Amino acid sequence: MRKRILISDIAKNLGVSVTTVSFILNGKAKEKRISEGLTKRVLDYVKKVGYKPNQLAQSLRTGQSKILGLIVEDISNPFFSNVAKYIERIAYDNGYHIIYCSMDNDETKARELIQLFYDRQVDGYIITPPEGLDDTLSNLIKNNVPLVLFDRYIPQLETHYVVLDNFNGAFEATRHLLENQNNKRVGFVSLYSNQTQMRDRLDGYMKAIDEFQQQAFIKKVKIDENEDSSIDQIHEFISANNLDAVLFATNYLAIDGLKAVKKYSMKLPNMVAFDDHTLFKLYEPGISVVTQDTSAIANELIHTLLNEIKGKNKELQKIVIPSELLVRGSSVISEETLEQTSLK
Repeated sequence: MRKRILISDIAKNLGVSVTTVSFILNGKAKEKRISEGLTKRVLDYVKKVGYKPNQLAQSLRTGQSKILGLIVEDISNPFFSNVAKYIERIAYDNGYHIIYCSMDNDETKARELIQLFYDRQVDGYIITPPEGLDDTLSNLIKNNVPLVLFDRYIPQLETHYVVLDNFNGAFEATRHLLENQNNKRVGFVSLYSNQTQMRDRLDGYMKAIDEFQQQAFIKKVKIDENEDSSIDQIHEFISANNLDAVLFATNYLAIDGLKAVKKYSMKLPNMVAFDDHTLFKLYEPGISVVTQDTSAIANELIHTLLNEIKGKNKELQKIVIPSELLVRGSSVISEETLEQTSLK
């Protein structure tokens, strides 16, 4: 590996002081009355030898690392990866780099990652918090570390957040299913979770159920449930309750539902899932989804964080992004069903 070039090497080779080179590299040539000719000579030489400044030294000098930490539930999930892609692009355009990773809804892992990023002196965090992280996040806030919560928030913490309108998303999806007169028994598959996004989705489902005066059917799966068990539980839930339709609170629960349909040769119930997935577009019929505008979410997240770093936020930003119901074949009334209904 080639030896790292230092400012002292540049100064020695050009016959100028280390301080002069440092002023030029930090854009202070005019302020320090360094001639344009010398400035050009230094910059040309720097370009020629491919000098890269020491990021750690820069961060110690400026108090900023120009690095942001993004901690999400699962970076392999298309929703989170798409948001991360947009965040990374906007951050780069603003002179920042992103370090991102998954914490798998694991409180211990999340704490370790936050501490790791803190030790790396990141300038701010975007976090999808698991349960039990209140104290850790509270300490970040007390230490004036810029922080924005994403996808879910913690009601007792006064901090910025950007979330989906989960309540109305679930309400509109459930109402859409119930508007099909053949869907008398509409179930809801969710997680054992006190996180705000899951509570709001359950509340939205219940509001629509009450509005149509139908019976509620609710199944909760453990967050860390293995796939085979989840598939079996969903099959049992749909079959035992003779469900006509199901709203799935996450895209991965919906995928387990599709696997249950295949494994047990079940008839596909009418269904809607939260958050789109490539599989849902390829499946036949296509799976209806409650979608999130990932570019809008990313834009709000990164600009809220950058404004916090720059001290421009005058008040807490509590941003709720509207959801959209994207109807595909899995929840529409077929022509055959319409004919059967008209004959009754």
